[in-house]
Amino acid sequence: MRIRVLALDFDNTIAVNDRLDHDVAAALQEARGSGVLRVLVTGRILSDLQPLLPSPDLFDAVVAENGAVLQLVHDPHPIALSSAPDPALVAELNRRRIAHRCGICIVEAAAAASHDVLTIVQTLGLPHGISFNRDRLMVLPHGVNKAEGLREAVWRLGASLHNALAIGDAENDQPLLDACEVGVAVGWGSEALKQRADQVIQGSGPPAVAAYIRDLVATGTIPPDRVRHRLLRLGTRENGEPLDAVIRTRNVLVSGDSRSGKSWIAGLLCEQCILKGYSLCILDPEGDYESLTALPGVIVHRLCKETDSFPDLERILRQPVLSLVVDLSAIQAGAKPTVVRTLLKRVNGLRRSLGFPHFVVLDEAHYFLGGPEDAELFDRELGGYLLVTYRITDLSADVLSATDAVIVTKVTDRRLAYGLLALVHGFSPSPGWVDTLAGLAIGEALLLPGTPELGNVMTRFRIAPRLTAQVRHRQKYLDVVVRPGQEFVFTRQGSATDWRARTLGEFLAVLPQVSEEVFRGHLARGDFHRWVENVLGDRELGQAIRRIEREDAANARNSILRAVHDRYLGAAS
Repeated sequence: MRIRVLALDFDNTIAVNDRLDHDVAAALQEARGSGVLRVLVTGRILSDLQPLLPSPDLFDAVVAENGAVLQLVHDPHPIALSSAPDPALVAELNRRRIAHRCGICIVEAAAAASHDVLTIVQTLGLPHGISFNRDRLMVLPHGVNKAEGLREAVWRLGASLHNALAIGDAENDQPLLDACEVGVAVGWGSEALKQRADQVIQGSGPPAVAAYIRDLVATGTIPPDRVRHRLLRLGTRENGEPLDAVIRTRNVLVSGDSRSGKSWIAGLLCEQCILKGYSLCILDPEGDYESLTALPGVIVHRLCKETDSFPDLERILRQPVLSLVVDLSAIQAGAKPTVVRTLLKRVNGLRRSLGFPHFVVLDEAHYFLGGPEDAELFDRELGGYLLVTYRITDLSADVLSATDAVIVTKVTDRRLAYGLLALVHGFSPSPGWVDTLAGLAIGEALLLPGTPELGNVMTRFRIAPRLTAQVRHRQKYLDVVVRPGQEFVFTRQGSATDWRARTLGEFLAVLPQVSEEVFRGHLARGDFHRWVENVLGDRELGQAIRRIEREDAANARNSILRAVHDRYLGAAS
């Protein structure tokens, strides 16, 4: 993960006794030269803080008053993110002679006065909360905190909290650490904060923070194993327990037979990343990810010719709240590798400079990352790639070696199965596991060993449901032949007839010809929806046929034909 934003608490984190640590200031200047945005996030009143900073441009933004006030480096006017202190509250504090100070939005008093202040807030019926910072208390409207102030600052700076790292020391820094991709506590601060942080900076004072910042600038990234609670739901284990894994910062390979559920899993991971606020760039060779536009912030751009301008796409990708699906289905097959190469190079450049898109998804990856020279299109240091393929033997060895997590659906080719299992370091593939891969049902998958949070075990699971529909475009699935023994055989009173379908296209051709007796028998037994769901793996079409079998028996034959036609041929028009 590329670190683009560094959010820092002030007192006791980078400053002691109102003095910003000299070494920290020098480290922040070095971070500035590396393109890292620096944001100071403090509970202090802004007017008290400004004289303590050695340089007005040391920080790109200052979030003061515990998240209620924002000052951008190039804007002389502070921005109030909350309402001014309530006059009735201030008047009552004065009447009771409770010492306090007012900022642009905040009311501050000694922590020892908390009982009286709480009584006033309750008596007046104010929608305010009280938070503590060592020996001081702060009164602000509910919902105002350091995290929300930082969110506003990062948005105005054109960055993302998913590229942010926060460092703090006290209890009121907890929302700040939770909001950022990585939350870091200092070793000399709150024990409660240290317990919930991703990392703890060892040491006794701000000079240790300076050393940490320099290390951060030198690497520019945070390894995946340092990122907490960024879990995605893959599905449920065989014992019914949920299966979650850290996927976002890793390079993930999804592989399996055609129509075995690969695109379903890829779409599932995309959905969850999008809903968690990550920015995705999805390179979609066949137009299979269009349905993701049902989610917020997803834009589909259909390339009509290989010379289409990239700047139009780049304007979208520069917005950290947006995700882009690049539909390549209209590009000639022979031109797609060149187009994908160009796109990947430009996207990788953006990720290096901006930190996003956070995730790059490439379907049919074997067509584009097969040669030794293609490994340069795969930024191993940044990670965050999701590759989907049914032909891992055609992927570059360098790309395969960079894979951090492997999800496998049904694989009937034993050679491919052994190749997938061999991707796991220190794991010896056995014939038993090869048989397991071949026996996976539609809707099942294996997460291969290798992810630290799951240990060195093979995990079989049922894939979680999707929020958006999986798109099956044009006629490309109509002529895919099912495995021997899985064709649809039309029967009469238990005996096979001469009618059978090895593909969905043949099913469309044969269904109008079978007798009413044969058709009604299969309809009554639910054979049509079971074949579509269990053999073809199309759960959405299967559910539509279920409804026809149950509710529309009089017109069932025509309704089934129409359902198949609309799903597979209607998309072509």
